[in-house]
Order: sequence, then C-alpha cells, then structure tokens
Amino acid sequence: MSLDENERSGGLKELAALFLRLGVTAFGGPAAHIAMMHDETVVRKKWLSDEGFLDLIGATNLIPGPNSTEMAIHIGFMRAGWRGLIVAGACFILPAAAIVIALTWLYVEYGTTAQGKQLFYGIKPVMIAIILQALYLLGRRAVTGVVTSIVAVGVIAGYFLGVNEIALLLAGGLVVMIVRNAGRLRGTNASALLFPILGMGAAEVGEKAVSLKSLFLIFLKIGSVLYGSGYVLLTFLQSDLVDKLRWLTGQQLVDAVSIGQLTPGPVFTTATSIGYILGGLPGAAAATLGIFLPSFVFVAVSNPLIPKIRNSSWASGMLDGVNAAALGLMAAVTFQLGRVSITDPLTAAIALIAAGALFFFRVNSTWLVIGGGIVGLLSGVI
Repeated sequence: MSLDENERSGGLKELAALFLRLGVTAFGGPAAHIAMMHDETVVRKKWLSDEGFLDLIGATNLIPGPNSTEMAIHIGFMRAGWRGLIVAGACFILPAAAIVIALTWLYVEYGTTAQGKQLFYGIKPVMIAIILQALYLLGRRAVTGVVTSIVAVGVIAGYFLGVNEIALLLAGGLVVMIVRNAGRLRGTNASALLFPILGMGAAEVGEKAVSLKSLFLIFLKIGSVLYGSGYVLLTFLQSDLVDKLRWLTGQQLVDAVSIGQLTPGPVFTTATSIGYILGGLPGAAAATLGIFLPSFVFVAVSNPLIPKIRNSSWASGMLDGVNAAALGLMAAVTFQLGRVSITDPLTAAIALIAAGALFFFRVNSTWLVIGGGIVGLLSGVI
C-alpha cells in the first residue's frame, strides 16, 4: 500500500484539491463519504487497491473517532506522509466547519424568532428518523449474536441507571473480547477484569461557567473515546453538556445536530456548532480542535500497525463489543431526544414520513431535513 517518497512529496496538491471538494460536496453521512472516497482513490485515481482500502476501513473501526474523517487522514498519510495526513484531514474538516459556523450564526441570531422555532420544529422529527435509520443499519452489523445482543440491552439499562458511558463502552468491549477468547483465558479470573469498570458510576460534574479550556477538554475527551457512528456523539453531548453541566438544553442539542446534518462533511462538526453557541468563534475553534485532534494522533500511531491489527482475535472481539455498546448508548439517547422532538401529531407524521422515505426509497437525508424545515415554516403560517 505504501508509495515511494517522490509520490508522497508530489501528492499534497492532489490531496488538498480532492478533500476540499469532498468537504464541500460529501453529504449523506460516513457511509456515503467512504463510498465517495473509494470511487476517487481506488476507481478513478488508483492510489489504493480494493484490498488496501478495506484495510484502512478496518483500521478506522478499531480506533475511536469519526470513521470517514479518519479514512481521509489515513489516505493522506499513505499518499504523502505526515504532511499528507494533516492536509487531507484539515481539507475534509474545515469546509464543513465553516458552513456549520455560518448556519449556527443564523441560528443564534434568528433561531429564537417565531420563524426559527418553526423551522426547527419541522427539522427535529426528521433528525429522529435519520438516527433511527442509522441505528437499524448499524445494528445489523453490530448486533450479530447472543453476546452482542446482551451487551447492547445491558448498556441501555446501564445508561438509564446512571452508569458512566465510557465505562459502559469499555465493559461491552471486554465482555465480548473475553467470551470470544474464553479458551485462552482458562485458569484466569476473567471476571476480575470487569469489576473495576462496571463499578464506575456516572461522574458527578458540578455546573460551572463555560470556558475555552473546559470546552476544549470536554471535546478532546469525547474525540478520544468515542467509537461508532457520529450519531453516538449524542450520548456524550447529552450526558456532559445537558445533564451534568447544563450548558445546553435538550432542544439546543437537537438543533445543533440538525445544523450538522444540513452540512456536508463529518457529523462531528456538531461540536463546531455547539462551540459557537457557547463561546462564539473561539468556542467553535476550541470544540472543533478538541474533537478532531485525537483522530490525527490515532491514525499516525495505528497506520503502521494495520497488518497486525486486522488479524488479531483480541482486537476484533474488543471492537465488536464496543460497537454493540455504542449502539445501545445511541438507542438510549435517541429515546430521550425523541421525547423532545416528537410532541404532537404533526411532528409524529413528519418523523414517520421521513422514516418511510429513508427506509423504502433511500431519499438523501439532506433533502428530508430541508423538507422538514419547510413543513415547519408552513405550519406556522397555516
């Protein structure tokens, strides 16, 4: 998969042009982003083979962070080394972040007007349908047997009992890893590995003033531990910013996610929107840097190890457990957000129609978000 030094040094302009274009046009979520990257880098440019591209997908699933962004960073690293890593990742992230800041400025200025409220009144139930579709699609891959099913259900219960999200993710990963490798652990007290994690309760964080340092650290933590779809991000945002710190309301959280869904590029730019709401442009910069920085570090460390990682039964078991746990967390938070977003017959109808369009007709989610916003605006006029 490696390319020689001349190709690395000559690929920066190509990388910048490709990922700037994808950063502006890549709508539809991580799966769509990765499909577009495959078309560009394997089919058209032939930078990678199909096998090499699949290796990168596997590597991104074994580390925390947004999968499509990490694919861009991996491709940049393979094409042009450290400089390519930075250029590809930054060019994929920054266009979406800029669009999110512009839309969030409009939200802050006009979102509390009657028109702004009606707009998000129609968008929020569409978001619930989009998340439900992601749950279904991810669930078919993540929950594939009795053990992963138990992990997912157990994590849902643990979340509502107040167990720390990170503890639930780690416990889910360890349970599946241990069960899959039980034969190798005979004679050891495997259950002892779980007690320290399962015993962790939800961290109590007192309400405090918003600061750039705290914003950066919160999103750095999330970017360092979050596995699975970008929608799993909702779990951490709900827990840290709504339930514990009370910096956001549940409605503001759904609104920020809706803004992120309206834009191309990574779903994690929801952090950019929240940072702007809480701290203006400096807050947007702090939150964006915090949530994406770990991905650059993880890719740089893991890329040389890809051949070994993909063949490890321990790593694959841990990954399957973490994915099942992440799905459980996502389901629990979706239930909470649904109570905020679906409040009357019209919002229920919007959610059902959007779900039907997604599941049966595969309508692009961006058009559904726009349609939901139009219905919301019209409902305020009629």
